[in-house]
Amino acid sequence: MGHYLGALKTWIRLQEEGNDCLFMVADWHALTSDYADPSKLRDNMRESVLAWLAAGLDPNRSTIFVQSHVKEHAELALLLGMFTPLAWLERNPTYKDQVVQLANKDVETYGFLGYPVLMAADILLYRAEGVPVGEDQLPHLELAREMARRVNFYHGGPIEAGTNRPLNPIFPEPEPLLSPVPKLSGLDGRKMSKSYDNGIYLDDPADVVDKKVRSMVTDTTRIRKSDPGHPENCNVCHYQTIFNAENAEQLHDGCRTATIGCIDNKKALAQALNEMLEPMRERRAYYEARPDEVLQILEHGNKRAREEAQKTMAVLRERLHLTDSVAEFIGQTVG
Repeated sequence: MGHYLGALKTWIRLQEEGNDCLFMVADWHALTSDYADPSKLRDNMRESVLAWLAAGLDPNRSTIFVQSHVKEHAELALLLGMFTPLAWLERNPTYKDQVVQLANKDVETYGFLGYPVLMAADILLYRAEGVPVGEDQLPHLELAREMARRVNFYHGGPIEAGTNRPLNPIFPEPEPLLSPVPKLSGLDGRKMSKSYDNGIYLDDPADVVDKKVRSMVTDTTRIRKSDPGHPENCNVCHYQTIFNAENAEQLHDGCRTATIGCIDNKKALAQALNEMLEPMRERRAYYEARPDEVLQILEHGNKRAREEAQKTMAVLRERLHLTDSVAEFIGQTVG
């Protein structure tokens, strides 16, 4: 549910607004921390695609593709690395935090330090104008913008008079697309985490959702049903605000006045969650039963992504005086 609120809901909105969206399964990125044991990689990739389709991404309106199937990502990451000062990567606060958080893994590697370079390649390769990100990824996106500026400065043609903008830039500077995302705690009030097993998943059956909601922590100061509650201190009430907004205020008032008990409050939340999740369950079941159709979606997405990537790389190679064939190089040498 946290991923749905923080990412998928925004992705679907951008799609519905008619934007030309590309959504990438980042398998190479996964290897930056899981290179020693990638045994779960394919299952996680499949799970991501099914979750996206179930949530409402429409392959007829958006491009869904796999990062490693578009080799230009690696080529652009290599070339961007030529322009990126080492200090830019070392000062990245996200890198420092993750090294601490992933202390159980050896992530002091070239690939992990260079994660923002590969991320910049993922964005700039498609000349993206906007990128939906959470606040924790803003430092990475700013690095992508700095890389775009640096390449454009050297190879974007003459500078426009009175500005520092090149007249013929290769890359646009992508803007962050932030949306207000309410903080969603786990069922027990702690941070939602798979390791804590305290979350509701988009593919949970209705009875599982009911059971999980019944286990949720409520206002610990409300001992009896007749005691007035404090919705501001109740995790169930917080979920109501997000997922049952139409009835939330009435339920909050019932909690304050002790006319509604915690059990009834939880029943209302479970019903609202299941009503929201049921269309997702149906879409997921549809695609799970049709693996060939999912394969076609990815193959089509990979093809479309490669076409866009090749356009960008053709321009960059030309500006960097790289050649697409030996004959081109020999011709210039002999001439």
